[in-house]
Amino acid sequence: MTGVARSPREDLGLMALAVVCASSAPPLIAATAAPALAIAFWRTGLGALAVLPFALGGRRAELRRASGRAMAPALFGGAMLAAHFSAFVPSLRLTSVASAAALVCSQAVWAGVFGRLLGERLPRRAWAGTAVALAGVVTVTGVDVSLSARALGGDVLARLGGFFGGAYIVTGGLARRRLSTTAYIAVCYSTSAVLLLVICVVAGRRLGGYAAADWVRILAITVLAQLLGHSLFNHVLRSTSPTLVSLATLFTVPLAAVFAATMLGQTPPAAALPALALLLAGTALVITAGEPAAARA
Repeated sequence: MTGVARSPREDLGLMALAVVCASSAPPLIAATAAPALAIAFWRTGLGALAVLPFALGGRRAELRRASGRAMAPALFGGAMLAAHFSAFVPSLRLTSVASAAALVCSQAVWAGVFGRLLGERLPRRAWAGTAVALAGVVTVTGVDVSLSARALGGDVLARLGGFFGGAYIVTGGLARRRLSTTAYIAVCYSTSAVLLLVICVVAGRRLGGYAAADWVRILAITVLAQLLGHSLFNHVLRSTSPTLVSLATLFTVPLAAVFAATMLGQTPPAAALPALALLLAGTALVITAGEPAAARA
C-alpha cells in the first residue's frame, strides 16, 4: 500500500470491497458476549499488531523522516477512531443492528461539514443527497424513540459515534497527504488501541476469559472490518474526497441489516424501512454528483 494515485474507478472497486467487509462488524459485535469496549480494543490492537511489522520493516525510513505536521493528524485520527468505537460498539448492545448502523453513518454529514470547514467544495446535488440521508437518520431515531428508552440510548451513542467517525475520516484524509497507507494505519490503529486499553482498564472491563466462539468472532471483526474495511477506506483517502469515502459507508446500512437478519434473526421494524430507503436515495444523489467533486477536491 503505497498511496500512489489511482483512477476513480479503481477507488470505487476498493470502496465496494471495504463496504462489504465493514458491514460484517455490527452483527458480529452484537453476537459477541465479550464487553463492548473490550471488543473495540481487541479489533484495533490486533489490527495494529498485524500492520506494525510491515510498517517497521518497509516503512521505517518514512516514519523516521515524518514531520510533526505528518504525525499529528495520524495521532489525532487514532484518538478519533478510539472515540468512534467507544460510542458505536456499545450502541449495538442497546439498539438494533440496523438502527445503530444507520445512525453511525451520520458520519457522512459530519465529514461533509468538517470538509467544508477545511475548504472542500461539493456540488449542490451532493449536499441535497446528504440532507436526504440525514432525514433517514432522523426517521430511524423517531422509530426507536417509540420502542424503548434503551433503544434511544443506543441511538444517542450511535450518533455520537457518527460525529467522531466523521472527524476520523477527514483527519485521515489530511494524514494521507503525507503518509503512506501502511505508515498511517500503523500509527492510527496503535494510538487507538492504547487509548482504548486505558479506557477498558479504568472502566474495569474484562479483557480475556471469553468463550472460543467469541475469540473467533473478534478475529473475524479484526480481519474483515478492521484490516480490510477500515484499511481500504484509509487507502483511497489519498485520491478520493473524505466526504465521498464517508458517504460510501452508507451502503453498510442495508448490508449490515441483511447480515443481522441472516446471522441473528434480527430484522428492523417495518417502520424503519422508509428510513433505510431515504439513506440509499441520499447516497444515490451524492454518488451521481461525486466524480466532479472528487476531481476538484
